[in-house]
Amino acid sequence: MRNLSLKDTFFPEKHSLNCGGKLLDLSRPAVMGILNITSDSFYDGGKYLDKKAITDRIDQIVKEGAEIIDVGAMSTRPGSQPVDSGTELERLSITLELIRKAYPEIPVSVDTFRPSTARKLIKDFDIDIINDITAGGESEEMFSLIAETGKAYIIMHMQGEPSTMQKRPEYKDVVDDILLYLSEKSMKLRKLGIADIVIDPGFGFGKSLDHNYSLLAHLNVFRSIGLPILAGVSRKSMISKFLDTGPEQALNGTTALHMFALVQGASILRVHDVKEAVETRNLFRKLRESSKS
Repeated sequence: MRNLSLKDTFFPEKHSLNCGGKLLDLSRPAVMGILNITSDSFYDGGKYLDKKAITDRIDQIVKEGAEIIDVGAMSTRPGSQPVDSGTELERLSITLELIRKAYPEIPVSVDTFRPSTARKLIKDFDIDIINDITAGGESEEMFSLIAETGKAYIIMHMQGEPSTMQKRPEYKDVVDDILLYLSEKSMKLRKLGIADIVIDPGFGFGKSLDHNYSLLAHLNVFRSIGLPILAGVSRKSMISKFLDTGPEQALNGTTALHMFALVQGASILRVHDVKEAVETRNLFRKLRESSKS
């Protein structure tokens, strides 16, 4: 299956995302800035727990040039345990109020797999994107909610769950298996009339080091699904473990992998370091433009 070329694409490639009635052009790749309002995320856990720190981070993400803010209130690092829905909703509501007040026009993505949380935040803050690490696996209700509200939807592949996903993950063929998984999920969504879908192969979510690099090396294969691809490799252990360092020293490696992901067809980079990712994306755009002249 991985030998598919772009001429074998199942659907015409989609290069845009409807965010609150505004079309985000993904033919020129976008940067999504991460705002983790958690105490235990693998890199920035505990940094953004009070309103001043959250506000400063929002300002930084926007001023450094991100097109999307992605807000998460529950760590999904390997070995993490879920927080209760009440805590998740409270954290997200406080943060979204700050974002909507300061930057009402910027597209906002919320990282949650709970339909009840998503429904409440759509009602109260008209969020633009739901970023679901389970791809609707926790409840059929999430697909119905997306179809009902017309919000953009990011579906990610994860083997297992965060508390156990890194305990000897196995695949028959990691690229083919995940390509099939995301193809089937996106087909179900399309049958429900959902058009604004982004696929995420889920780097680090139930994958070994070699699995992650195989996925990245063959990322262009996922273009056969015809949907924008999100690459989330920022400061992850696939970098720090290979380079024998920690996430704090993984920025240079992250930048290298970001450029490769863009060459392979990534439409969105989900990042901690917005300025560096925007510069990488802009250099990629210039190289692509120059190759056509």
